[in-house]
Amino acid sequence: MKSEEIINLINENGYLLADGATGTNLFDVGLEAGYPPELWNEERPDLVSANHKNFIEAGSDIILTNSFGANKYRLALHNCEDRVRDINFAAAQIARKNADLYEKKVLVAGSIGPTGEILHPIGPLSIEDATDAFTDQAVALKEGGSDLLWIETMSSSEEMDAAINAAMKTGLPTICSYSFDTHGRSMMGLEPKELATLSDKYKNVVIGYGANCGIGASELIGSIMCFSQSTMNNDQFIVAKGNCGIPQFKGAEIIYDGTPEMMAEYAVYARSLGAKIIGGCCGTTHLHVKAMSDALKNQSKSIEFELNTVIESLGTMTDGNIQMIKNYLNPEISNQKVERRARRRRRTQS
Repeated sequence: MKSEEIINLINENGYLLADGATGTNLFDVGLEAGYPPELWNEERPDLVSANHKNFIEAGSDIILTNSFGANKYRLALHNCEDRVRDINFAAAQIARKNADLYEKKVLVAGSIGPTGEILHPIGPLSIEDATDAFTDQAVALKEGGSDLLWIETMSSSEEMDAAINAAMKTGLPTICSYSFDTHGRSMMGLEPKELATLSDKYKNVVIGYGANCGIGASELIGSIMCFSQSTMNNDQFIVAKGNCGIPQFKGAEIIYDGTPEMMAEYAVYARSLGAKIIGGCCGTTHLHVKAMSDALKNQSKSIEFELNTVIESLGTMTDGNIQMIKNYLNPEISNQKVERRARRRRRTQS
C-alpha cells in the first residue's frame, strides 16, 4: 500500500482507529507469564486470530501484527532466533486473513519493537547489526501481507534510526513511536520534539509518529500535546496509542485501571490535539476500543486542552510530565533544552 492511500483513508474519516493490546489479551486466554506471545502465531493462531477479530468488530481500522518482540535478539532468549522469518510471516498472514474478512478497509500494520539491547555508542550492539535484525523482521512482515510497518516503544534515536532504515528497504509506509516515562522523556532521555525532528529526516517513508505505551492515558495525552507543538511537516500525522490507565500489581498479575469510559475520553482528547491515528496499548481490550470508536463517531466537537481537566478526567501526571508540558507551551525554553542535548549527543558520538 502507498502512503497516499493511507492518507486518503484518514482524510475521508478524519482519523483512523487502531487496535489495543496484544500481550494483555493473550494472557487473558492462557498465555503464561514470561512466554513470548509471538510463538503463538504458530502454536495458537486461533487465539491470535480471535484477538484481531475482536478489535475489528469493535471498530478498529488498523490491527497490529503479533510480532512486537520477533527480532532475533529477543527470540534468542527462547532459542528461537533462527525462526525470525517464519514467526513474522505467520503474524502478518494471520492479521491479513482477518482484515480481508470484512467489507470495510482494515489495514495491517507490521509491529516492530526494540531489540532489548543497548546500541552504540553507549552499549555493545552496533547500529549495523540492529539494522540487519530489523530488516529480517520487516521483510518478513511485508511478505506476509502488511500494508505498513509500525515501529513502536522505542527509547533511543539510534535504535529508531536503525529500524527506520530497515523499513526503508521494504518500501512500506512507516509509523514510529517512542514510549515516554514519568519525566515526559523516553528511557534514553529523549523528548517528543526529538522524534519529530528524526521523523522529518525520513519524511519519504515515515508517514506518522507519536507515543505509545508509557505510564497511562493522562501522561500519553501530555506527550501528544507536546507533539502538537512540535509538528514540522504537515504531511506527517500524529499517532496516539496509550495504555489503558496505570498498571498495578494484583499478586503476580498486572492489571490496568482504565475503564472504557476513560479510554473514550482519552480518544477524544487525542483527536482534539491533532492525532490522526488513535488506539490503545497495554491493558486495552476490545471493550475499550468499542467505547473509543463510539465516542469518536458521536462526539465531533473538539475538547480544549486544559491540564487540570485532563488530570481529573484521565488520571494523575508526575511533576516531570507536567513540567515538560509547560516547557512545550513555552517553545523558546523547549527549543533551547533540545538543542543543548543535541550538542551533548554530538560530542559523545565524535
